[in-house]
Amino acid sequence: MTITFITGANKSLGYETARRLTELGHTVLLGARDAARGAEAAQRLGVRFVQLDVTDEASVAAAVADVEAHEGHIDVLINNAGITGPQTPADQITADAAIATYQVNLFGPIRVTAGFLPLLRRSDNPVVVNVASGLGSGAWTHDPAHVEFGVTAPLYTSSKSALIMLTTQYAKGIPDVKFNVVDPGYTATDLNGHSGHQTVTEGTDAIVAMASIGTDGPTGTFTDRTGVVPW
Repeated sequence: MTITFITGANKSLGYETARRLTELGHTVLLGARDAARGAEAAQRLGVRFVQLDVTDEASVAAAVADVEAHEGHIDVLINNAGITGPQTPADQITADAAIATYQVNLFGPIRVTAGFLPLLRRSDNPVVVNVASGLGSGAWTHDPAHVEFGVTAPLYTSSKSALIMLTTQYAKGIPDVKFNVVDPGYTATDLNGHSGHQTVTEGTDAIVAMASIGTDGPTGTFTDRTGVVPW
């Protein structure tokens, strides 16, 4: 039985990932910052809720201790929690706003990965999936043929670019664990006011695929539901 921990899983992409992986036979641990919403979502799915605020070291440590006491290890970690950050013009962004955005989108995955790494290493097939965005692709954000070209969001895009690089560096530096990063695509979620053209099921295709790889699966890749995403 594959034990999978998902951050930010009480709604949208995280919730749909939890639903789909549960159907595939994973034992899903639903992580969420808001205890009431997380517990409600977990109850609907029939999975276990673990409270987790990715911006809080103590909260991450408590979540790790909880999982160690109950499950003893995890096989898959999905760093899904993310925010858009402030939608301000480039000439008005501040370091404080950048820190707040990176606390969730970059430092969050670092905290959670560091905390759960010992439990991952108890697995026969440890896997980490980081959820980034095509907006973190330098190639796509500079290509007029892609929708990402028309978006200017310095803090969100740069945080996702950093997460992509972080993932590939983890893959090189921690060869006993598979690290891959995915782009859900332009999916209708709360982050974009449900303006995306994809359903949440389509948006979770790449996440579910990378969470389901075997011992011969890839590491250090950046993909979406159609294939490889250029950096």
